[in-house]
Amino acid sequence: PTLTLLSGSTTVATNTNWTTSADAAAITSASAQVGAFGLANNDSAIIATLAPGNYTAQISGPGAATGIALIEVYELP
Repeated sequence: PTLTLLSGSTTVATNTNWTTSADAAAITSASAQVGAFGLANNDSAIIATLAPGNYTAQISGPGAATGIALIEVYELP
């Protein structure tokens, strides 16, 4: 799946596979710090520093694929 973080209609960040992300090591470390579920290789994850405001996390499948998604949001220490 592709995870997209939006502020209004502006894309803040996007990720399709956390293992290929430039901050994969930080994602691994942060996930352990907050007690998040273990990530599978094809899971999507984003670490972002955000200003106060409203945000939307959007999940989309490849092509026209549909399914069920679980989104977890954590505040990092």
